[in-house]
Amino acid sequence: MIANCLIADDEPLAVELLKKYVHELGTLKLVGTCSNAMEVSSFLHHNQVDLLFLDIQMPKLSGIELLKVLKSPPGIIITTAHREYALEGYEFDIVDYLLKPITFERFVASIEKFYLRKKNILTAQSALSPTIQEKFIHIKSGTKTHQINLDIITYIESLKDFIKINFDDGKRMLVKYQIGQIEIKLPSNFIRVHRSYIINRKKITTFTSTHMEIGSNSIPIGQNYKNKVEDSFGDIEFIL
Repeated sequence: MIANCLIADDEPLAVELLKKYVHELGTLKLVGTCSNAMEVSSFLHHNQVDLLFLDIQMPKLSGIELLKVLKSPPGIIITTAHREYALEGYEFDIVDYLLKPITFERFVASIEKFYLRKKNILTAQSALSPTIQEKFIHIKSGTKTHQINLDIITYIESLKDFIKINFDDGKRMLVKYQIGQIEIKLPSNFIRVHRSYIINRKKITTFTSTHMEIGSNSIPIGQNYKNKVEDSFGDIEFIL
């Protein structure tokens, strides 16, 4: 994957050198250049940027001052002629620190660091996703937000402007939600089988062409959902 990069520097010669290096390397896509921190902030707000080459000394607001106010900064490679800023820059978990004049060899090494860090982050996120990201759902009720373990939900029933969430232990939770609102939050093992019901397919005990059974609860399969239910069961054949 080629990363989008942005160059932020008020020195035209420095900008041209970085543009040349980006073009020669071929593993980055230059999406813009900025000459001050205000332009950088606006650009990041409206565009997808993966890597920012950031000069320290810029008019109005320094690069360090900009880092202090950015909420979700991209990867940062600091570019500056002043070695004394290195320690302060690393406090912001930057990718690398390039001292001007920047050589192509040193530039390449920084980009390798960036892609290695990106790979490590993606690997960590992939490892977390089944255990954390998909294990819980957050449901707002009044001023409270409930964190609910998806593994203990058996099925969800729509009751006009409310939904009733049914759990393994027989307990229920009634919250003011539209069933469509919660449907889009749920992982693929939850199936909408009726306009009023979503089931956790892991909890199904038996099923027929017209009903799903979860323990002693019989849940109807709606006419408009039959094809979707059939597709979700893959190679299991039953007449709908």
